[in-house]
Amino acid sequence: MNILDLDAGNTFVKWRVAGTGLRGRVRHNELDSVAWPAVIDRVRVASVAGDRVNQALRDFVRQRWQLLPEFAVTSASACGVVNSYADPSRMGVDRWLAILSAWQRSQRACWVVDCGSAITVEQLDDAGQHWGGYIMPGIQLMSRNLLSNTAEIMVDHSIAGFNATPGVNTTEAVQHGLSLLLLSLAEKVMRQAAGQPVYVTGGDGELFCSLVEGAIWCPDLVMDGLSLAIGD
Repeated sequence: MNILDLDAGNTFVKWRVAGTGLRGRVRHNELDSVAWPAVIDRVRVASVAGDRVNQALRDFVRQRWQLLPEFAVTSASACGVVNSYADPSRMGVDRWLAILSAWQRSQRACWVVDCGSAITVEQLDDAGQHWGGYIMPGIQLMSRNLLSNTAEIMVDHSIAGFNATPGVNTTEAVQHGLSLLLLSLAEKVMRQAAGQPVYVTGGDGELFCSLVEGAIWCPDLVMDGLSLAIGD
């Protein structure tokens, strides 16, 4: 059975055919540009993109494969994890799926960090209780906000370009300032985790992993949670 997993964010849709090497990333409005498999038997979706994009995904899947996509939702509990939110529907489904996926891997107290458009940090205890989390602007978002008000600033977010020393010009000051913020978060997580596993995903996740000794890079953490929330 060919199962198509979709992870719809604010700008892009990440996709993969589960159990195969077929995968990619496409903008919301460029779905027709992908050489999709001719046969898809099921479509599972994690989306934080909003109603308009969700409806566009439904229409696309229905037209392409005559299927109704299954959208994951955040719940009060699943797979041994208990949500800390009084109203689970208020938690983004991407956070929930990443938490479920991390718990499946660890089965003990762990941390979950998603370095995407926003940076989210979650903590689970040994019983699978979600203690809560943090949400803050991602590196790219902070960069864009600075760039919108500061001319001619180029920021390198690569591992090779990481530098948190004081900058000696405006470009360096912005770049290194953002690096310092990420480094401070990494040091905080590493200190509090104290040997507990730290699972990391998201576009800037590899950079974050390079700052936290022993952190585990899981690029598909959200999509891996789809089978846990919806089923195989």
